[in-house]
Parts: sequence; C-alpha cells; structure tokens
Amino acid sequence: MNFAQKILTWYLEHQRDLPWRQTREPYKVWLSEIILQQTRVAQGMPYYYKFVEAFPTVYDLANAPEEQVLKLWQGLGYYSRARNLHATAKMVVEDFHGEFPKTYKGLKSLKGIGDYTASAIASFCFDVPEPVVDGNVYRVLSRYFGVDIPINSTQGIKYFKKLARVVMDVGNIRDYNQGIMEFGAIQCAPKKPSCLLCPLQESCVALKENKVDTLPVKQNKTRVRNRYFNYLVLLDENESTVLEQRKGKGIWQNLYQFPLIESEKRLQAEELRPLIKEKEDVPVFDALSLYNNEPIVHKLSHQHLYTQFWILKTSHILEEGTQWNEIDNFPVPVLIADFIKTLKI
Repeated sequence: MNFAQKILTWYLEHQRDLPWRQTREPYKVWLSEIILQQTRVAQGMPYYYKFVEAFPTVYDLANAPEEQVLKLWQGLGYYSRARNLHATAKMVVEDFHGEFPKTYKGLKSLKGIGDYTASAIASFCFDVPEPVVDGNVYRVLSRYFGVDIPINSTQGIKYFKKLARVVMDVGNIRDYNQGIMEFGAIQCAPKKPSCLLCPLQESCVALKENKVDTLPVKQNKTRVRNRYFNYLVLLDENESTVLEQRKGKGIWQNLYQFPLIESEKRLQAEELRPLIKEKEDVPVFDALSLYNNEPIVHKLSHQHLYTQFWILKTSHILEEGTQWNEIDNFPVPVLIADFIKTLKI
C-alpha cells in the first residue's frame, strides 16, 4: 500500500464520530471548520451545537445581530473569526442566494475563507480533488518525508501544499483529507506520537533519523508584548454599572468591557486616581478599591495582559448604566466574564 492507502485504511478504523462528518451540507461543514480553527475538538463541539441550534441555516446566521453572534462565540477567542463568520454568511445570502460556491476558487472568494477552509469545504462537500493542509497535515508530511523547511515560511507553505497534492488520493478525497488530519491529531500527535503502532513507521524518515521531536520546524515566534489593563467597575446604589463597547481594529473589537485605563506598568491606587479624573465618562466616586491584589495574567497569542479590576462605588446615579443582573446579556471577553462570575454584589 502507498502513503494515501495506508492513511485511508487507518482512518476507516480509527475515525472519531463527529457531527460535521455526518453531513455534506456546506453550511455546517464551514461552521465546524471556522470554529475548529485554533480550537481543540473537545472545546469546539459545544459551540458547534450552540450555533447550529441558534442558526439552523446560513440565512438565520446572516440575519442575526452581531451582538448575538459574539455572545455565542464568547470563550472561543480570536473574535475576528466570529465577525468574519457573520460577514461571510451575509455574503453567501446576498451574493450567492444562500448557496455556497462549489469550487475551491469560489469558496476562497468569501471573506474569512483561506486556502485550508476552501479546500476542506470543496473536498468534503463536493469531492473536489483539493488537498487540505492544516497543522496536523504539516506534522504528518514533515515527519514522514523528513522535511525541515519551516512550515510558517512562504517557501514551506508552497512546498507542503505541492507535496500534499502529490500524495493525496484523488478518487476518495473526502475520506483521505479527513483521514490525514485525523491521523495527525491522534496517531502522529504533537507530543508523544504513537510511533510503535504507526502504520507508516517503516517508511517514516523522522522515525528512522530520530527527528520526530524536532519536526515540523517553525520560524521564531513573534515577540510577546506585555500590556497593563485597569478596568474601572463602577457601582451605584441601584446596583448599576457602566459598560462600553470596544471600537477600532485591536483585540476584542465590538465586545463590551468596563471603562479601561491602559498603563505602562502595574499601578497603585494613588497613581490611578488622577488618570480616572481625566476620563470624562467616569463620574465622581466615593470609594476606590482593588478587587484582585495580584494581576490576572491573560495570555493571547502575541500579548500578555496584566489585568487589575478596580471597584469604584459612587452615590451618583448612573443614568446610562446597566443593571448588574443584566450584564450577562452582553458579549464580553472571557477575562471579564470570569470576573463577573466571581464578584458578588
């Protein structure tokens, strides 16, 4: 058996029973692929079910308010994926009459759909002979063929796509593509791959040359930036608080948060007070206290957020405020959602 045949044989025996594998409906396959980008299957599964229940069709998703989409997405991170998801649904409805394109090129023209997602939908739903190349596939191909070209380099991306096309099974592209990804997730895992029981072990270059732990190769990661967030949690006598919506192109665009002061370092109360006075949207307060003595470190891909929550009690009635028992209705970053759960009013 050749490489592709061995992958298919393994897949028939070891494939997991996942809901999006029981359908060829492009909407559901696309939904699962966007959710599973940078998300483990176990974490993504509940979100898939939530979205399918809330938005059974692409029309339902397209017509939903953005806040509802962001709220359902809350906790998955990388919120640009949710905004692109919403934009793509509108595009499919408005430009394609609710029908996903059936070609790789047509799918790739949709917002938020790149090479991998277009290849996945095209092959899973329409049997288009287009190879998928995700993190799992990079790992399998890199180890099996002993390729040390960085997978996140321009050269590497082109090389592995070409290699994937050469070894794929054109006649059963749907199962082959799902099989090689499953193989990378389970058999040829990032850590502690099951090499002794691997059907590819006899021809695996990495195993033969003792390079399993060093392949695939990645270029140096982007330097992590430290940021210091001070959230101002206003509370009046009516148990109201103030939320604001994040604008601009930074992290958490269009999500809600408490008024924020970002600083160059961790602040003490006496350093924060004059900065609060400069904020026009924060009324006079009677008491200021730090909720968490140690900053909560929230790690994003290229940023570490050192976060402090400050409680500001005021006798001033927050006319534009939101009742504390209603803030669960707003889409917020998981960092703030976790804080809200712990604060007892």
